[in-house]
Amino acid sequence: MWKKEDAKPQGVSDSFSDTTSSQKISNVTSSSTPPLSAALPSSSRGSASISQGIRIKGEVTGSEDLFVDGLVDGKLNLTNGSLTIGPNGTVKADVNAREVIVRGKVEGKVTGRDKVQLWSTGQITGEVQTERLSIEEGAVLKGKVEAGKQPSRTTDIKAAAAAASKSSDTTTLSSGTAAD
Repeated sequence: MWKKEDAKPQGVSDSFSDTTSSQKISNVTSSSTPPLSAALPSSSRGSASISQGIRIKGEVTGSEDLFVDGLVDGKLNLTNGSLTIGPNGTVKADVNAREVIVRGKVEGKVTGRDKVQLWSTGQITGEVQTERLSIEEGAVLKGKVEAGKQPSRTTDIKAAAAAASKSSDTTTLSSGTAAD
């Protein structure tokens, strides 16, 4: 037979080991659940959700991914996150995110820096600005669309400056008579 002290972990006081050690050992060795740290996702990014029945009026900002299945009225700005509007979600706001997935309804300006996906159940009324746009059959899109790689602002300024210098290089002719 073994002694009680043999089963006691090092550094544990005698008062703690008064409970049945065999019960502690069997619980530890027969436990099939992974440690808590193994059950947590390895990604440092989290995600948040606004579920059905929740209403938010105002500005929502963040850098996490967000799932909206409720009502948001105001402004949504996710700097590096992905925004998914669920099938029950209604957003009456200007939306700005890295990626926007619409399965519900959106009214306002939608800016997806990387892409905007409009699923078959999705509806957008307003303006869409993105690099890549995906629209499934059955989706509704009413408004202005700007899709594709947007030129950088410095390129626009240089082009405008070049156009201005060309127009100043032209000489103006004054109307005169042949006698002049």
